[in-house]
Amino acid sequence: MNQEKEIQFQSPRQFTGLKLGNPATEAAGFKAVINSFKHVFGAMPVTRGFKALLKLNQQHGIDCPSCAWPDPENRSKVAEFCENGAKAIAEEATTRKTGPVFFQRYSVAELSEKSDYWLGQQGRLTHPMILRNGGTHYEKISWDEAFQHISMELKGLTDPNEAIFYTSGRTSNEAAFLYQLFVRQFGTNNLPDCSNMCHESSGSALTETLGLGKGSVTLEDFNKAEVIMILGQNPGTNHPRMLTALEHAKRNGARIISVNPLIEAGLLAFKNPQDFKDVALGATSLTDIYLQIKINQDLPLLKCLIKIVLEESSKNNYKCIDNEFINNKTEGYSEFIESLNEYSINELLDQTGLKYEQLAEAAELLVKHDRIIVCWAMGLTQHKNSVATIKEVVNLLLLKEVLEKKVRVLVRSEDIAMFRVTELWEYMKSPMKTF
Repeated sequence: MNQEKEIQFQSPRQFTGLKLGNPATEAAGFKAVINSFKHVFGAMPVTRGFKALLKLNQQHGIDCPSCAWPDPENRSKVAEFCENGAKAIAEEATTRKTGPVFFQRYSVAELSEKSDYWLGQQGRLTHPMILRNGGTHYEKISWDEAFQHISMELKGLTDPNEAIFYTSGRTSNEAAFLYQLFVRQFGTNNLPDCSNMCHESSGSALTETLGLGKGSVTLEDFNKAEVIMILGQNPGTNHPRMLTALEHAKRNGARIISVNPLIEAGLLAFKNPQDFKDVALGATSLTDIYLQIKINQDLPLLKCLIKIVLEESSKNNYKCIDNEFINNKTEGYSEFIESLNEYSINELLDQTGLKYEQLAEAAELLVKHDRIIVCWAMGLTQHKNSVATIKEVVNLLLLKEVLEKKVRVLVRSEDIAMFRVTELWEYMKSPMKTF
């Protein structure tokens, strides 16, 4: 293809307005409200902006295209969204338009030199566009011609499985349903979605260990948790609505353990702009124990925690370990312990970059409490060893009691499909495996 310039296959990153200063110590507050309005009203008229925000994550409204954080049973009537949600809806509902004149002005090579942010700010497409063989610019075509091109390409395949039909969480349930019907009618089941990219490792690890590849608590269970352990995520940046759940849990007495290579403001404290206590008295402190590990050292961290938990439990004759449950509901326990014995605590500590006292403090919380939630996101799932790491999360939790139907197992904060742990056993058709 002859182009005026060479096409860049990686969008450039633009760093604008960066300032060097002291790191933030709390997330959200009125600053988040101002930024939300700035993004929304900068993309559309005020009336349209307010209408979109008031419908966001409300019953009979629209789901936020920013993340998959679940809606609480008692939703806020005014604002059930975060700053990220406001940014996302601003780009979705913008009145800015990108028509044929825009593509006449910019060649494909010139567009490849623009950042993703710049491209997104240009607005919504007004027509189907095509890049013809040998062309340098996208051209407007009719919908009939667009469908004809698609059908010709699909009919030209020697086998339907040569095609892959990708979709994402931004697709509505209705559209996704019709889409998969069309694909299956075409003759293939190649239907990957964003969950395959984000949480395939979670599904694999949970299916192999628990028999069900989904999370197992509800949003309301956070309010009952005694310990919440957060790995591989920064809620303040990626899914800020989680901060409200953490705030409620903390006020109900929960202790929070955060595992993150960086000190993130959203894990330190949360200033809820909808809460009078936060406005009047200041932000709610969140993390009790911050484990600033080396990158991708979550697996040795978990192994080390398990070893310390077992050591501390042995001092009181394993009273915090439910041996009856392990013997009757799990398999591979002895092999699991043998594998742990291959590592020393000091060896594992060296890999994490942490001190023994830090992990001992975290282990003490796990030993003394039963209602434990462990949650993670793509900071765990996007590594080569992610399946093994997530299996180790399950191993840690299976060591603890599950008597009296207490809140127990897991939540995936990017791909929430939750079940109560008391309902989980109903889906179990075979003994649980720990390793």
